Amino acid sequence: MYKSTKFIFITGGVLSSLGKGLSAASIGALMECRGLTVTLLKMDPYINVDPGTMNPFQHGEVFVTDDGAETDLDLGHYERFTHAILRQKNNFTTGQIYDAVIQKERRGEYLGETVQVIPHITDEIKNKIRSLGNGVDVAIVEVGGTVGDIESLPFLEAIRQLRVDLGPQNVLYIHLTLLPFVKASGEVKTKPTQHSVKALREVGIQPDILICRTEKKITRDIKEKIALFCNVRPEEVIAAEDVNCIYEVLLNFHQEGLDQKIVELLNIWTRAPRLDEWRSFIEAVKSLNISITIGIVGKYVNLQESYKSLNEALFAGGVKNKAKVNLKFIDSEFLSDQNMNSEFSDLDGILVPGGFGSRGIEGKIKAVQFARENKLPFFGICLGMQMAVVEFSRNVCGLNGANSTEFSPDTPYPVIHLMDEQRSITDKGGTMRLGAYECVIPEDSECHRIYGARRISERHRHRYEFNPEYISILEEKGLRAGGLSPDGRLVEMVEYIDHPWFIGCQFHPEFKSKPMDSHPLFASFIKACLDCKTRKEQEK
Repeated sequence: MYKSTKFIFITGGVLSSLGKGLSAASIGALMECRGLTVTLLKMDPYINVDPGTMNPFQHGEVFVTDDGAETDLDLGHYERFTHAILRQKNNFTTGQIYDAVIQKERRGEYLGETVQVIPHITDEIKNKIRSLGNGVDVAIVEVGGTVGDIESLPFLEAIRQLRVDLGPQNVLYIHLTLLPFVKASGEVKTKPTQHSVKALREVGIQPDILICRTEKKITRDIKEKIALFCNVRPEEVIAAEDVNCIYEVLLNFHQEGLDQKIVELLNIWTRAPRLDEWRSFIEAVKSLNISITIGIVGKYVNLQESYKSLNEALFAGGVKNKAKVNLKFIDSEFLSDQNMNSEFSDLDGILVPGGFGSRGIEGKIKAVQFARENKLPFFGICLGMQMAVVEFSRNVCGLNGANSTEFSPDTPYPVIHLMDEQRSITDKGGTMRLGAYECVIPEDSECHRIYGARRISERHRHRYEFNPEYISILEEKGLRAGGLSPDGRLVEMVEYIDHPWFIGCQFHPEFKSKPMDSHPLFASFIKACLDCKTRKEQEK
């Protein structure tokens, strides 16, 4: 344990979506491979308090932590790459900062001072960053947005001040930028990087290391040119070449000497990096020679970032089974009896993920029915489980018009509903069941066989629940509870007995899956899809 935590601040320039989150996660993994303990933080410049009420088409996935925080999807990268367990404090927004400052002002904590961005907003940011560092060797802080954006200026000013406050050997600035390849001239251009670093220096931050995203290999000459104009040494210019698998990023960073340069600049003694496990994993990924196709029937399929953790969990489940998983995204809003057979004909399994709102609901129900009737492996997550209950109620139990009260308040058979204690809450998102909850699994269930445990803990993000009044009716027809809350009031999992693999869960197992430690539900689902493919090939 070091006397003080070392801080690494990662900023981005030129344009968004360059991969700051993946870079931060990869650096965290490299530090852990050197025997250090790490934590990570994402500072988001938007004024929303959190992404919980934001449109997935704009923001992408909402990642949920054990303590129920709705956070940025980059926290999913952080947890998948590292052993860090993240919480509410590992993601904050401009909205949270301003809200905290205003509340302090209302309570009179500023003793009548004029409340300003500097020092009050920046002090609040610095206090949150400092509190993150308790008990770890390295805290990696990602500054959201792009240098030059007005929204992120208070964050940049705060991290500028922290180098003065904590000392230069305790703070490191890494700037992620872009080296575009211009086909017309056949050249990699450094000017956008130069301008990005200039913009950063204008707010008082001189980057120590540059990570340069590029689709082409860059030469020593290019590194020397960047170093000259950006006031760094050539060995502090790190090439981040495009990769086929995101988990290769950390190995490429190591090859470029990034982790060694970080520990040198921060004056940390570490062991030699142990990367054998990551290398073996990447080799396993590259050697996959069997492939399956899984249909993701959802509402946010036009932005795959909306299902980031889900995609990675399916990928990890594929690697666990030595199979490449191809994903076919199907918009449930446009799924009908006329196109269902053609959409599903090439699938080895169907997954219906979570979501909110009534759009595309009937298409999800049709997908469940197709999977059930055609013995195609089916996995329903959150809303996907609820739609499985609705479909089974209608088409197997004869409860015509069965629905969720979310979509049909006057349904004659409210098989999915709000719990009594939720109905009086009016704040948007206030009725949500968020974070880790325990689930008890019957020993004679398929879910118990998959988990190998009677008691599990999984992360939730939903409002509506399986109505317990209908459990016995559905169980008589074969859809039984595969998991219950410890008090027996809430159905957490369902499974259909007369089917090769048909499971729904009210929680989000994708949030706890890791690349080298696939979640058991995903590993089992992929195995069932492989078996389904084999069966179909034998029947031909």
